[in-house]
Amino acid sequence: MTQPISIGRARVLHVLDAFCCQGGAGKGYEDAGARVTGVDKDPQPRYPFAFIQGDAIAYIREHGAEYDFIHASPPCQHDSECQRIQGRKHPDLIGPTRDALNSTHRPWAMENVRGALPKLRDAVMLCGTMFGLETYRHRYFETGGGFTLPQPHHPAHTVPQAKMGRPVPPGWYGQFVGNFSGVDHARKIMGVPWMNRDGIRECIPPAYAQWIGTHARHSLRAKAVAA
Repeated sequence: MTQPISIGRARVLHVLDAFCCQGGAGKGYEDAGARVTGVDKDPQPRYPFAFIQGDAIAYIREHGAEYDFIHASPPCQHDSECQRIQGRKHPDLIGPTRDALNSTHRPWAMENVRGALPKLRDAVMLCGTMFGLETYRHRYFETGGGFTLPQPHHPAHTVPQAKMGRPVPPGWYGQFVGNFSGVDHARKIMGVPWMNRDGIRECIPPAYAQWIGTHARHSLRAKAVAA
């Protein structure tokens, strides 16, 4: 039987960071005051928090209920524009991930790219401009388990953006996807100084997850008080 959640003032939110890669989301949840554990099928020596190597969906089903909140970033390659251009095929894990998340009866957020938007339910879009970052990097977040997010105001895109994989001219925003140049610049802009190129091109900026984690903490505390 799933145990109820009780988040008191002294209780630290324990977040499961599923499909964690190098930890962009995990860093954001830590910045929001959470304790973070990541799970990924591949070794992640750059991941800065507690790490478990294994199948993320299976782990969510078996252990997700042991956490206060679950973040999941199933691989976006199935719905990524650059992968479609190259004709590569990848598994679609959004539905199976959602089913696993719902089986835990825990609050959750699931993230993906714009190409996956038709499959996401009532997704909230986050953009770097909402957090003062010099990149747009739209990502979409479906929520569940009784947890919801507001849609923040989306500032207009007034700064030009370098083309995918191209060097970033001064005063422009970069995309930081594919085989992009300027890893040190991307680390600074995204707030991920420990990552290499592989991690940067797949991650969400920690600022996004910090915002989500803050909402999650407040939501769970409010529910605990109401109970």
